[in-house]
Amino acid sequence: MAQQQDTHFAFLPLGAIIQEFRVAGKNIVLALPDEEAYRKYNAPYFGSTIGRTTNRLKDSVVKNLNDKTYVITSKEGPNSLHGGKEGWNSRVFEGPKPVHRKGRESVEFRYTSRHGEEGYPGTVELRVWYIAGKQDGKTELEIEYEVEFIGSECEETVVGVTNHSYFNLSDDRTINGTEAVLSTDKYLPTDSTGIPLGTIESYGPLRVTEPFVIDDKCPDFDSCFIVDTHPQDIPLDTRPRDLKLLASFKHQESKMHLEVLSTEPAFQFYTGQHVDVPPVGKYPARGPRSGFCIEPSRYINAPNVPEWQKMCLLKKGQTWGARTLYRSWNE
Repeated sequence: MAQQQDTHFAFLPLGAIIQEFRVAGKNIVLALPDEEAYRKYNAPYFGSTIGRTTNRLKDSVVKNLNDKTYVITSKEGPNSLHGGKEGWNSRVFEGPKPVHRKGRESVEFRYTSRHGEEGYPGTVELRVWYIAGKQDGKTELEIEYEVEFIGSECEETVVGVTNHSYFNLSDDRTINGTEAVLSTDKYLPTDSTGIPLGTIESYGPLRVTEPFVIDDKCPDFDSCFIVDTHPQDIPLDTRPRDLKLLASFKHQESKMHLEVLSTEPAFQFYTGQHVDVPPVGKYPARGPRSGFCIEPSRYINAPNVPEWQKMCLLKKGQTWGARTLYRSWNE
Protein backbone atom coordinates (compact mmCIF):
# COMPACT_ATOMS: atom_id res chain seq x y z
CA MET A 1 0.00 0.00 0.00
CA ALA A 2 1.19 3.52 -0.86
CA GLN A 3 4.50 2.25 -2.20
CA GLN A 4 6.03 5.32 -3.76
CA GLN A 5 9.49 6.75 -3.32
CA ASP A 6 10.49 6.02 0.29
CA THR A 7 6.96 5.68 1.67
CA HIS A 8 5.41 2.32 2.51
CA PHE A 9 2.73 0.93 4.81
CA ALA A 10 2.21 -2.69 5.88
CA PHE A 11 -0.55 -4.22 7.99
CA LEU A 12 -1.32 -7.63 9.48
CA PRO A 13 -4.67 -9.39 10.04
CA LEU A 14 -3.74 -10.08 13.67
CA GLY A 15 -5.10 -7.08 15.55
CA ALA A 16 -5.15 -5.11 12.27
CA ILE A 17 -1.58 -4.26 13.27
CA ILE A 18 0.38 -1.42 11.69
CA GLN A 19 3.66 -3.20 10.98
CA GLU A 20 5.34 -0.61 8.76
CA PHE A 21 5.01 3.15 8.46
CA ARG A 22 7.99 4.15 6.35
CA VAL A 23 8.90 7.78 5.84
CA ALA A 24 12.04 8.70 3.91
CA GLY A 25 12.91 5.00 3.99
CA LYS A 26 12.67 4.68 7.78
CA ASN A 27 10.08 2.59 9.60
CA ILE A 28 8.97 4.96 12.36
CA VAL A 29 6.88 2.36 14.25
CA LEU A 30 8.25 -0.42 16.43
CA ALA A 31 7.61 -3.77 14.77
CA LEU A 32 8.17 -7.52 14.80
CA PRO A 33 8.88 -9.79 11.80
CA ASP A 34 5.60 -11.74 11.51
CA GLU A 35 2.33 -12.72 13.18
CA GLU A 36 3.99 -15.57 15.09
CA ALA A 37 6.42 -13.11 16.68
CA TYR A 38 3.59 -10.72 17.54
CA ARG A 39 1.68 -13.55 19.24
CA LYS A 40 4.72 -14.52 21.28
CA TYR A 41 6.38 -11.20 22.11
CA ASN A 42 3.87 -8.39 21.73
CA ALA A 43 3.07 -7.73 25.38
CA PRO A 44 3.55 -3.97 24.71
CA TYR A 45 0.82 -4.01 21.98
CA PHE A 46 3.10 -2.79 19.14
CA GLY A 47 0.87 -1.39 16.37
CA SER A 48 -2.26 -3.12 17.66
CA THR A 49 -5.93 -2.22 17.48
CA ILE A 50 -7.22 -1.90 21.04
CA GLY A 51 -10.81 -2.79 22.02
CA ARG A 52 -13.61 -3.53 22.91
CA THR A 53 -12.63 -0.78 25.34
CA THR A 54 -9.39 1.15 25.72
CA ASN A 55 -7.20 1.70 28.74
CA ARG A 56 -8.39 0.51 32.17
CA LEU A 57 -11.71 -0.58 33.67
CA LYS A 58 -11.85 -0.27 37.44
CA ASP A 59 -12.02 -3.64 39.21
CA SER A 60 -12.41 -5.38 35.81
CA VAL A 61 -16.15 -4.72 35.66
CA VAL A 62 -18.66 -2.63 33.74
CA LYS A 63 -21.46 -1.46 36.00
CA ASN A 64 -24.98 -0.22 35.28
CA LEU A 65 -25.20 -1.77 31.83
CA ASN A 66 -28.47 -3.51 30.90
CA ASP A 67 -29.21 -3.17 34.63
CA LYS A 68 -26.35 -5.56 35.31
CA THR A 69 -22.68 -5.65 36.25
CA TYR A 70 -20.43 -7.44 33.76
CA VAL A 71 -17.10 -8.98 34.77
CA ILE A 72 -14.40 -8.36 32.14
CA THR A 73 -11.31 -10.55 31.85
CA SER A 74 -7.94 -9.20 32.93
CA LYS A 75 -4.29 -10.13 32.49
CA GLU A 76 -2.89 -8.90 35.77
CA GLY A 77 -3.75 -6.61 38.66
CA PRO A 78 -7.22 -5.55 39.76
CA ASN A 79 -8.22 -3.69 36.59
CA SER A 80 -8.95 -4.87 33.05
CA LEU A 81 -6.62 -3.31 30.47
CA HIS A 82 -7.18 -2.76 26.74
CA GLY A 83 -10.23 -4.96 26.29
CA GLY A 84 -9.35 -7.88 28.53
CA LYS A 85 -7.09 -10.90 28.53
CA GLU A 86 -7.60 -11.52 24.80
CA GLY A 87 -8.68 -8.12 23.49
CA TRP A 88 -9.03 -7.08 19.87
CA ASN A 89 -5.24 -6.89 19.63
CA SER A 90 -5.25 -10.71 19.87
CA ARG A 91 -8.00 -11.34 17.30
CA VAL A 92 -7.57 -12.14 13.62
CA PHE A 93 -9.42 -9.66 11.41
CA GLU A 94 -10.80 -10.10 7.91
CA GLY A 95 -8.48 -8.20 5.59
CA PRO A 96 -6.59 -6.25 4.53
CA LYS A 97 -9.02 -5.60 1.69
CA PRO A 98 -7.89 -2.91 -0.80
CA VAL A 99 -10.58 -0.24 -1.13
CA HIS A 100 -10.91 3.40 -2.06
CA ARG A 101 -12.17 5.63 0.73
CA LYS A 102 -12.42 9.40 0.55
CA GLY A 103 -10.97 9.09 -2.95
CA ARG A 104 -7.70 7.68 -1.66
CA GLU A 105 -5.91 4.35 -1.57
CA SER A 106 -7.03 2.46 1.53
CA VAL A 107 -7.33 -0.95 3.13
CA GLU A 108 -10.23 -2.24 5.19
CA PHE A 109 -10.30 -4.68 8.11
CA ARG A 110 -13.39 -6.16 9.76
CA TYR A 111 -13.90 -8.07 12.98
CA THR A 112 -17.09 -9.39 14.59
CA SER A 113 -16.91 -9.45 18.39
CA ARG A 114 -19.48 -11.88 19.75
CA HIS A 115 -21.72 -11.50 22.78
CA GLY A 116 -19.79 -12.57 25.88
CA GLU A 117 -16.30 -12.18 24.38
CA GLU A 118 -14.00 -11.24 27.27
CA GLY A 119 -17.19 -10.65 29.27
CA TYR A 120 -18.65 -7.82 27.16
CA PRO A 121 -22.35 -7.99 26.27
CA GLY A 122 -23.76 -7.73 22.75
CA THR A 123 -22.39 -8.64 19.32
CA VAL A 124 -20.70 -5.78 17.49
CA GLU A 125 -18.88 -5.40 14.18
CA LEU A 126 -15.72 -3.31 13.99
CA ARG A 127 -14.57 -1.80 10.70
CA VAL A 128 -11.11 -0.26 10.40
CA TRP A 129 -9.91 1.76 7.42
CA TYR A 130 -6.28 2.76 6.91
CA ILE A 131 -6.22 5.62 4.41
CA ALA A 132 -2.90 6.69 2.88
CA GLY A 133 -2.18 10.16 1.59
CA LYS A 134 0.29 12.95 0.94
CA GLN A 135 -0.06 16.62 1.80
CA ASP A 136 2.59 19.19 0.94
CA GLY A 137 5.16 16.40 0.70
CA LYS A 138 4.22 14.98 4.10
CA THR A 139 3.19 11.35 4.53
CA GLU A 140 -0.24 10.80 6.07
CA LEU A 141 -1.99 7.74 7.44
CA GLU A 142 -5.57 8.23 8.57
CA ILE A 143 -7.33 5.61 10.67
CA GLU A 144 -11.11 5.49 10.69
CA TYR A 145 -12.98 3.29 13.16
CA GLU A 146 -16.64 2.31 13.02
CA VAL A 147 -18.40 -0.05 15.45
CA GLU A 148 -21.98 -1.15 14.84
CA PHE A 149 -24.20 -2.99 17.34
CA ILE A 150 -25.45 -5.93 15.24
CA GLY A 151 -26.62 -8.39 17.94
CA SER A 152 -29.98 -8.91 19.61
CA GLU A 153 -28.72 -10.35 22.89
CA CYS A 154 -29.18 -7.15 24.90
CA GLU A 155 -29.94 -3.46 24.53
CA GLU A 156 -26.55 -1.82 25.10
CA THR A 157 -22.82 -2.31 25.39
CA VAL A 158 -19.71 -0.14 25.75
CA VAL A 159 -17.06 0.58 23.13
CA GLY A 160 -13.69 2.30 22.79
CA VAL A 161 -11.09 1.73 20.06
CA THR A 162 -7.60 3.09 19.46
CA ASN A 163 -4.25 2.15 17.94
CA HIS A 164 -1.27 1.37 20.15
CA SER A 165 1.63 2.09 17.77
CA TYR A 166 4.98 3.01 19.29
CA PHE A 167 6.91 5.64 17.38
CA ASN A 168 10.66 6.14 17.25
CA LEU A 169 11.83 9.05 15.10
CA SER A 170 15.51 8.64 15.92
CA ASP A 171 18.22 6.61 14.25
CA ASP A 172 18.92 5.01 17.62
CA ARG A 173 17.23 2.41 19.82
CA THR A 174 15.72 4.97 22.18
CA ILE A 175 13.54 8.05 21.80
CA ASN A 176 16.02 10.27 23.65
CA GLY A 177 16.49 13.54 21.78
CA THR A 178 12.84 13.72 20.70
CA GLU A 179 11.30 17.17 21.11
CA ALA A 180 7.61 17.06 22.03
CA VAL A 181 4.73 19.50 22.40
CA LEU A 182 1.27 18.49 23.62
CA SER A 183 -1.86 20.44 22.72
CA THR A 184 -3.18 20.48 26.29
CA ASP A 185 -1.95 20.31 29.86
CA LYS A 186 -5.28 19.05 31.18
CA TYR A 187 -5.14 15.45 32.35
CA LEU A 188 -6.84 12.83 34.52
CA PRO A 189 -5.04 12.30 37.85
CA THR A 190 -5.19 8.62 38.78
CA ASP A 191 -4.76 6.33 41.75
CA SER A 192 -1.85 3.90 42.02
CA THR A 193 -3.63 1.43 39.71
CA GLY A 194 -4.24 3.92 36.87
CA ILE A 195 -7.91 4.66 37.59
CA PRO A 196 -8.97 8.35 37.43
CA LEU A 197 -9.83 10.12 40.66
CA GLY A 198 -12.69 11.92 38.90
CA THR A 199 -11.13 15.35 38.41
CA ILE A 200 -9.52 17.08 35.43
CA GLU A 201 -6.44 19.05 36.46
CA SER A 202 -3.40 20.79 34.99
CA TYR A 203 -0.34 18.59 34.58
CA GLY A 204 2.25 19.76 37.10
CA PRO A 205 5.63 18.06 36.58
CA LEU A 206 6.39 19.74 33.23
CA ARG A 207 5.09 22.47 30.90
CA VAL A 208 3.90 20.09 28.23
CA THR A 209 2.30 22.73 25.98
CA GLU A 210 5.77 24.19 25.38
CA PRO A 211 8.54 22.26 23.60
CA PHE A 212 10.34 19.81 25.88
CA VAL A 213 12.94 17.15 25.11
CA ILE A 214 12.58 13.51 26.06
CA ASP A 215 15.95 12.70 27.61
CA ASP A 216 17.42 11.30 30.82
CA LYS A 217 16.20 14.35 32.75
CA CYS A 218 12.65 14.13 31.42
CA PRO A 219 10.16 12.25 33.60
CA ASP A 220 8.37 9.19 32.28
CA PHE A 221 4.86 9.70 30.96
CA ASP A 222 1.85 7.40 31.18
CA SER A 223 -1.05 9.83 31.55
CA CYS A 224 -4.38 10.53 29.88
CA PHE A 225 -4.52 14.11 28.59
CA ILE A 226 -7.87 15.76 27.95
CA VAL A 227 -8.65 17.76 24.81
CA ASP A 228 -12.39 18.11 25.41
CA THR A 229 -13.08 18.92 29.07
CA HIS A 230 -16.87 18.84 28.68
CA PRO A 231 -17.78 15.14 28.82
CA GLN A 232 -21.49 15.81 28.38
CA ASP A 233 -20.80 17.22 24.89
CA ILE A 234 -18.73 14.30 23.57
CA PRO A 235 -20.71 12.35 20.93
CA LEU A 236 -20.71 8.60 20.51
CA ASP A 237 -19.45 9.06 16.93
CA THR A 238 -16.76 11.75 16.82
CA ARG A 239 -15.98 11.36 13.10
CA PRO A 240 -17.97 14.44 11.98
CA ARG A 241 -15.76 16.60 14.19
CA ASP A 242 -12.71 18.40 12.85
CA LEU A 243 -9.38 16.71 13.38
CA LYS A 244 -7.50 18.43 16.20
CA LEU A 245 -3.75 18.39 16.69
CA LEU A 246 -2.98 16.36 19.83
CA ALA A 247 0.81 16.37 19.83
CA SER A 248 3.85 17.22 17.70
CA PHE A 249 7.25 15.55 17.77
CA LYS A 250 10.63 16.18 16.15
CA HIS A 251 13.86 14.32 16.64
CA GLN A 252 16.72 16.78 17.00
CA GLU A 253 19.28 14.73 15.08
CA SER A 254 17.31 12.71 12.54
CA LYS A 255 15.05 15.72 11.71
CA MET A 256 12.08 13.36 11.48
CA HIS A 257 8.72 14.91 12.41
CA LEU A 258 5.40 13.44 13.54
CA GLU A 259 2.03 15.07 14.18
CA VAL A 260 -0.92 13.19 15.67
CA LEU A 261 -4.42 14.54 15.08
CA SER A 262 -7.76 13.07 16.10
CA THR A 263 -11.46 13.68 16.60
CA GLU A 264 -11.23 11.99 20.00
CA PRO A 265 -11.58 13.92 23.30
CA ALA A 266 -8.51 12.49 25.07
CA PHE A 267 -5.21 10.69 24.50
CA GLN A 268 -2.82 8.58 26.51
CA PHE A 269 0.80 9.73 26.22
CA TYR A 270 3.18 6.92 27.14
CA THR A 271 6.97 7.00 26.87
CA GLY A 272 7.39 3.23 26.83
CA GLN A 273 9.29 2.85 30.09
CA HIS A 274 7.95 -0.69 30.62
CA VAL A 275 8.82 -2.09 27.18
CA ASP A 276 10.87 -5.29 27.38
CA VAL A 277 11.02 -7.29 24.14
CA PRO A 278 13.94 -9.63 23.33
CA PRO A 279 15.70 -9.69 19.96
CA VAL A 280 13.66 -11.53 17.32
CA GLY A 281 15.45 -12.47 14.12
CA LYS A 282 16.94 -9.32 12.59
CA TYR A 283 14.94 -7.15 14.99
CA PRO A 284 16.98 -5.93 17.99
CA ALA A 285 15.84 -6.05 21.59
CA ARG A 286 13.50 -3.23 22.57
CA GLY A 287 13.70 -1.86 26.09
CA PRO A 288 12.53 1.15 28.09
CA ARG A 289 11.89 4.25 25.97
CA SER A 290 12.42 2.46 22.68
CA GLY A 291 9.21 4.13 21.48
CA PHE A 292 6.43 6.48 22.56
CA CYS A 293 2.66 6.19 22.14
CA ILE A 294 -0.14 8.66 21.56
CA GLU A 295 -3.41 6.75 21.98
CA PRO A 296 -6.48 8.87 21.08
CA SER A 297 -9.48 7.70 23.08
CA ARG A 298 -12.38 8.45 25.39
CA TYR A 299 -11.76 9.02 29.09
CA ILE A 300 -10.22 6.20 31.16
CA ASN A 301 -12.87 4.05 32.88
CA ALA A 302 -15.64 6.07 31.19
CA PRO A 303 -18.04 3.07 31.19
CA ASN A 304 -18.10 3.14 35.00
CA VAL A 305 -18.44 6.89 35.58
CA PRO A 306 -22.06 8.05 35.24
CA GLU A 307 -21.06 11.51 33.97
CA TRP A 308 -18.76 9.96 31.34
CA GLN A 309 -20.60 6.81 30.27
CA LYS A 310 -22.56 8.41 27.43
CA MET A 311 -19.40 8.88 25.33
CA CYS A 312 -18.92 5.10 25.08
CA LEU A 313 -22.44 3.67 25.51
CA LEU A 314 -23.50 1.92 22.29
CA LYS A 315 -27.16 0.95 21.93
CA LYS A 316 -29.05 -0.99 19.30
CA GLY A 317 -29.26 0.92 16.04
CA GLN A 318 -26.33 3.19 16.92
CA THR A 319 -22.80 3.49 15.56
CA TRP A 320 -19.61 4.37 17.42
CA GLY A 321 -16.88 6.10 15.40
CA ALA A 322 -13.56 7.94 15.54
CA ARG A 323 -10.77 9.23 13.29
CA THR A 324 -7.04 9.64 13.86
CA LEU A 325 -4.38 11.01 11.51
CA TYR A 326 -0.62 10.48 11.65
CA ARG A 327 1.42 12.97 9.59
CA SER A 328 5.17 12.53 9.24
CA TRP A 329 8.02 14.00 7.24
CA ASN A 330 11.77 14.45 7.21
CA GLU A 331 13.48 17.82 6.83
